[in-house]
Amino acid sequence: MSIRIKRVYEPASDDDGYRVLVDRIWPRGVSKQQARLDEWDKELAPSTELRTWFGHDPERFEEFRARYVAELQGNPALDGLRERGRHGVLTLVYSAHDEEHNQAVVLRDVLNSGS
Repeated sequence: MSIRIKRVYEPASDDDGYRVLVDRIWPRGVSKQQARLDEWDKELAPSTELRTWFGHDPERFEEFRARYVAELQGNPALDGLRERGRHGVLTLVYSAHDEEHNQAVVLRDVLNSGS
């Protein structure tokens, strides 16, 4: 399975394959044309409560990961993304500044693990 992650502020590339925005709110300063998304799946994003609690604080990331994985349990959209990843490149697009501590990192790991 080929799953990549990429900030929405980076230029889209043909190598990105199927691009899915996994944020609950639209990223500031980015037009739909610039984003070049195939899908915007708000239901895969962390809940507003979890996102607010996390606040992109790296010290809270492991707890965020655990809570987000729990939120993802039973989400039918995961199967659709897994299927996309089996048939080509899937790029999870996000807007956070921190490239190591964000929901796309967790979501990629969940998709790759099959859980």
